[in-house]
Amino acid sequence: MPSTVKGVIARSKGARVELVDVVVPDPGPGEAVVAIQACGVCHTDLHYREGGIDDSYPFLLGHEAAGVVEAVGEGVTEVEPGDFVVLNWRAVCGECRACLKGQPWYCFDTANATQKMTLTDGTELTPALGIGAFVEKTLVAAGQCTKVDEADPAAVGLLGCGVMAGFGAAVNTGAVQRGESVAVFGCGGVGDAAIAGAVVAGATTIIAVDVDPKKLEWAREFGATHTIDSSAEDAVERIREITGGFGADVVVEAIGRPETYEQAFYARDLAGRVVLVGVPTPDTEVTLPLAEIFGRGGALKSSWYGDCLPSRDFPMLVSLYKQGRLDLDRFVSERIGLGDVESAFDKMREGTVLRSVVEL
Repeated sequence: MPSTVKGVIARSKGARVELVDVVVPDPGPGEAVVAIQACGVCHTDLHYREGGIDDSYPFLLGHEAAGVVEAVGEGVTEVEPGDFVVLNWRAVCGECRACLKGQPWYCFDTANATQKMTLTDGTELTPALGIGAFVEKTLVAAGQCTKVDEADPAAVGLLGCGVMAGFGAAVNTGAVQRGESVAVFGCGGVGDAAIAGAVVAGATTIIAVDVDPKKLEWAREFGATHTIDSSAEDAVERIREITGGFGADVVVEAIGRPETYEQAFYARDLAGRVVLVGVPTPDTEVTLPLAEIFGRGGALKSSWYGDCLPSRDFPMLVSLYKQGRLDLDRFVSERIGLGDVESAFDKMREGTVLRSVVEL
């Protein structure tokens, strides 16, 4: 029968979040109920609260989560009750033109649960990124559950969004190779994950660019070999200087702003790759000389969720974590309760945390 559990919602644009009772239905065909153990507080959750995604209020916030499958619906074969899983927001369909081309990480018809979670008065909730994990239990499509080896839920749950986006931007989209040089603009959680990915891939020169000394310090801890405070010096010229006058082989832009994307474009070597993983606002535009785009060659790429395939990438990254080769613990700045999400948003704005993680 349906469960009534505690969860965090955004009821209207800009309003403080509320801890309320949420009704979670039994899983239907192709669905699963997951008991959440931990969920990271991501900028995307704040965007939902502020109306930056859409206006389908009230939102059930949270999406960077790990937990244990409690029940599954008819026809589910991917997971079973008792499985430890990391949730993902791109459950691939296996049938669209991208999947049929053997590129499921581009799936154009990803799945969410069909049924709706509600408030106790029947008001339907919109789960953030189709997950909604600031809650004791959540209902998702079974394909959104990726079984992994058991590990600290607060750490591995972050693979569900920001860490995977940054790591994948470097390793999957940017295809960083051994011995290459990498520059990363923006050293929050996503940028630092790109740095960590570049380390795992074998890059030998990793340059972090930001305007915040604390974030540059974090970047060094994740493996940056050089740091640049772009408020104090020309980032493009400094990157060229570090790379023998050429520019970086791969440049990851993890901010999503026209001015930093332009810097990233000019900071790459001939035939280098620029990867945009920072999410721009709908009103932003960038202007670049077409002759420069042609003359520099290489590739200008966008990275969707780190171009990841959860069934392939999540278990691999958990394995790297357990081997001590990917320090997911370093991303966890603090562990909080469900009632502390609003204060976590404040710390996020202040730039004093990489990730606050709700533990249940």
